[in-house]
Order: sequence, then structure tokens, then C-alpha cells
Amino acid sequence: MTTFQLHNVDSAPQDSKPILENSQKSMGMIPNLHAVLAEAPQTLKAYGTLHELFTNTSLNNDEITVVWQTINVEHECTYCVPAHTAIAKQMGVSEEISQALRNETPLPDDKLEALRTFTKQVIAKRGNVEKADLDAFFNAGYGQQQVLEVILGLAQKTISNYVNHIAETPLDDPFQPLAWQRT
Repeated sequence: MTTFQLHNVDSAPQDSKPILENSQKSMGMIPNLHAVLAEAPQTLKAYGTLHELFTNTSLNNDEITVVWQTINVEHECTYCVPAHTAIAKQMGVSEEISQALRNETPLPDDKLEALRTFTKQVIAKRGNVEKADLDAFFNAGYGQQQVLEVILGLAQKTISNYVNHIAETPLDDPFQPLAWQRT
């Protein structure tokens, strides 16, 4: 694979510099994903915009984490699973939920399990879900709005998962203790 540059504020294209500065200020670091994305300012902006939009959906923190981590695990993203494990902790998501997502074991809540199942179906069927898939999701207490929000989360995570696969983004030091491989 080609080695992708990990940009910092000095090396980044001009349009990426303010975004990297904001990452540094808000997170105390420039995550390696952002450092790679900085090569293409519009892609970095798109990822950040989708992140902001997805975190402001009707989904609560547990549900946001279920969507993110389900996608990360299904795409086998060894960068995003550890990163989102740390993010989930910051969001107040229980260790039980995080571990069930990482280990692909049952979630402690039927509604969350229905969300994970539906998210996996959207990925596996490339959006061509069946009426039975939708009915099961709706019967769990979700609606059309949440269908569209799952797709929004998928759009965000597709950018990061695919970039991390292609760029072989190295895991940041703070996430090393949370390293993950599908077993």
C-alpha cells in the first residue's frame, strides 16, 4: 500500500489547517484519521459535517454507538473500533454495551439489538432491505426517521472505514490499549 501522509497543521493544505487546529484544541490531539483526511480538505470537511449531523439525530448516545460500532465491526476497521470504544466511554455508554459490540455478542437491550440487526442488514443488503427487516425495526420502536439516520451514520463511517483501510491509518497512542481485531 501507498504510505499516506499524516498531516499536521504546518504540512496540511490551507483549507485543512483550521479543521486540524480545531481537532487539536477540542481533543488535545490531531487523530491520525484527521491527519490522513487533511490531504483532501473537502473529504475532511465532509467527514466532520457528517459526524456533527449524526451526533445530533434523534438517536441517544447508546444508539449512536450501536450504529457506529456495528458499521466499524462489519467493515473490520481496526482503527475505528478502538477509537469509538474510547468515544463511547466519553459519551457515558456502558462497558457492557461496548464489549458486546466489539465482541459481537448479544446486547443487554432488545431495542439496541434490533438497531444493530437493522444496521447490519442495511450494510449487507446495500440498502435493499426487505419489508420484514423494516417491520422488525419498526416493531422494536423505531420509525422512518431512524431508518434515515442509520443511513446517515453509514455515510459517515464509510468515509472513515474505507480511508483507514486504504491508508492503513496507524492507531493513535491513546487508543492502543483498546486495539481490536475480529476473532
